[in-house]
Amino acid sequence: MIPNAKPYRLWIILGALVLMHFVVRPWLGNPRWAPDFLMLALMMYAIRVRPGRAAIAGFGVGIVGDALSQIAFGAGALAHTVVGYLQAWGKDVFFPDNFVVNAGFLFAGVWVRDLLMLLASRGTMGRELLWQLGTWSIVLAATTTATGVILMSMFRGWLRVGNN
Repeated sequence: MIPNAKPYRLWIILGALVLMHFVVRPWLGNPRWAPDFLMLALMMYAIRVRPGRAAIAGFGVGIVGDALSQIAFGAGALAHTVVGYLQAWGKDVFFPDNFVVNAGFLFAGVWVRDLLMLLASRGTMGRELLWQLGTWSIVLAATTTATGVILMSMFRGWLRVGNN
C-alpha cells in the first residue's frame, strides 16, 4: 500500500476509470452496450462533492466526450453537467453509501444523460428516440450500473463517502 494514500484513493480509482474508458472499452465491443467508464467516474466523483464542483466536472467530461463523438458538439457537455449536478444534489436527499441507492443513481444517471444528449442533438424524435431510450440506453445503463456495483463492492473501503 502507498504511504498516506488515503486522500488519493478516490483519485486513483477515477484515473483508472478514465484510462479504462479509452484503453479497455474499445475492446469490449459495441459502444452502445459497453460500460461507460467516464460516466461512472463522473458519478463516483459527483456523489462526494458539492453540486457546483460536480457540474464543472460534468462539463469537462462532456467536452471530452463531445470531442470524440459524432453527436452535436455541446450536447454531451450539457447532459453531463446536468447529471453531475443532480448526482451531487441527490446525495443530500439519499444515503450515498447504500448499494441500492448508488445502483439506482448510476442507472438513472446514464439514462437521463442519454435522454438529454438525444434531445439536444440532431433533433432525434419519435420512434427513433423511443427505440434508443427504450433499448440501447437501458442496456448501456445496465452494463454501466453492473460495472459500478462490482467496482464499489471491490473497493468499498476506498470509495466510502466520508473516508476520502
